[in-house]
Amino acid sequence: MPHSYPALSAEQKKELSDIALRIVAPGKGILAADESVGSMAKRLSQIGVENTEENRRLYRQVLFSADDRVKKCIGGVIFFHETLYQKDDNGVPFVRTIQDKGIVVGIKVDKGVVPLAGTDGETTTQGLDGLSERCAQYKKDGADFAKWRCVLKISERTPSALAILENANVLARYASICQQNGIVPIVEPEILPDGDHDLRRCQYVTEKVLAAVYKALSDHHVYLEGTLLKPNMVTPGHACPNKYSPEEVAMATVTALRRTVPPAVPGVTFLSGGQSEEEASLNLNAINRCPLPRPWALTFSYGRALQASALNAWRGQQDNAGAATEEFIKRAEVGS
Repeated sequence: MPHSYPALSAEQKKELSDIALRIVAPGKGILAADESVGSMAKRLSQIGVENTEENRRLYRQVLFSADDRVKKCIGGVIFFHETLYQKDDNGVPFVRTIQDKGIVVGIKVDKGVVPLAGTDGETTTQGLDGLSERCAQYKKDGADFAKWRCVLKISERTPSALAILENANVLARYASICQQNGIVPIVEPEILPDGDHDLRRCQYVTEKVLAAVYKALSDHHVYLEGTLLKPNMVTPGHACPNKYSPEEVAMATVTALRRTVPPAVPGVTFLSGGQSEEEASLNLNAINRCPLPRPWALTFSYGRALQASALNAWRGQQDNAGAATEEFIKRAEVGS
């Protein structure tokens, strides 16, 4: 076996580890406000608001203007590229608004999913070209962590071995590039909740996917103490006829993590994956009360499950901004 040359200095490792621990400090999770322009179009159309850059800015301002109560609940905010360079009504950059609260700024760096040829409609994620240069610039512009999402789906024939391997390697390459630039990578292998599979099938697939991801991270010499994982909770497919309690979801989820995720990883920040605000909160609570030993911080990296009520309260009206911000704070406190 060839000698492994150290990828990072002791100083680099310490910086990455410190950032990761700040994000998942006790009681803190992540606000995922990194919806692309296309995703924002869907959110805004639900409340009858036109998808313009200014409306997107105004909506993000509703979230970012939350007062100091969020300091105890939110450790990091994931930005979309556009948002990273926007300012509030007073001309203060959003990045500074977030940093002044002691919250870590993150950035979505992948460029979306593309078809993986030779599979049954499976995908991989693009964006590795030029990623190192982009990370270097984002670091200068205030981002200390990043997110990259890969997507896998459960059906009779999927996920295939090819899709699992390809997505694991893409995530590992991304993580390695981020760390070279002083950015903590959030590794997100999302298994979609579409389908009629039961809890057991989701747990089996989650274990296979996470095992492959951590094998790839090891192969790429990624420093695990300077990473975070953003997985799906182990839940049945949306069309599954069986209903499971939060305690059953928690046991399946924590068991899958214990079998695959090294204790060196500081935190697991679950995505909400199409769950309602209420479901996501109940399941996260049950996961943190699960009787099995849990060596990592188990917290949230929610988009919709922190924002749905705020979006409904806002509806594009300036007069509603204060009430919408309160709704966001309420959901953050529940998550915390």
